[in-house]
Amino acid sequence: MFSVEANERISDVLNTLVEINNDRIEGYGHAADETDEADLQGLFYAMAAKSRILNSQLAIEVRKYGGKPTEGTTTLGKAFRVWMDFKANLTGKNRKSILMSCEFGEDAAQDTYESAIKNRSELPTDIIQLITDQKAQLREDHNRVKSLRARE
Repeated sequence: MFSVEANERISDVLNTLVEINNDRIEGYGHAADETDEADLQGLFYAMAAKSRILNSQLAIEVRKYGGKPTEGTTTLGKAFRVWMDFKANLTGKNRKSILMSCEFGEDAAQDTYESAIKNRSELPTDIIQLITDQKAQLREDHNRVKSLRARE
C-alpha cells in the first residue's frame, strides 16, 4: 500500500489522462459534426468510443487509489475546440483541415501519455503497464489520422 500522498500523486497522473481522453471524446464529436463525409464520421465516432473505454479503465484505477475521476477537459483542449470552430468558419468543412486539427489533438494525447510515463518512478508497475498499453492504442489512432491527412 502507498502513502496518502503517493495515492494522490497516482490519482493526479491518472486524472490527467482522463482529461486528455475527455478532450478526445469532445474533439472527435466536434470533428464528426464538422464533416459530412461518412468515412470520417465513422472513424471519429470510433475514436471517441475508444477514449470512453480507456477512461473507464483509468477511472477504476483512480478510485482504487482513493481519487475521484475527473469529468473535465484540459484548458488546452477547450482552447483547441474554439480554434477548430474558428478555423472551420474560415476554411469550411475541408477534409484536410479537419484531419490536421485531429492530428494536432492526437499529438497532444501522445505528449500527455509520454509525460505520465516519465513519472514512472512514482507509479506502480501495473499502472505503468496500463499507461503504456493505452499510449500504444492511441498511437495507432494517431498514425491512422496522420496517414489519412498525408493522402489529402
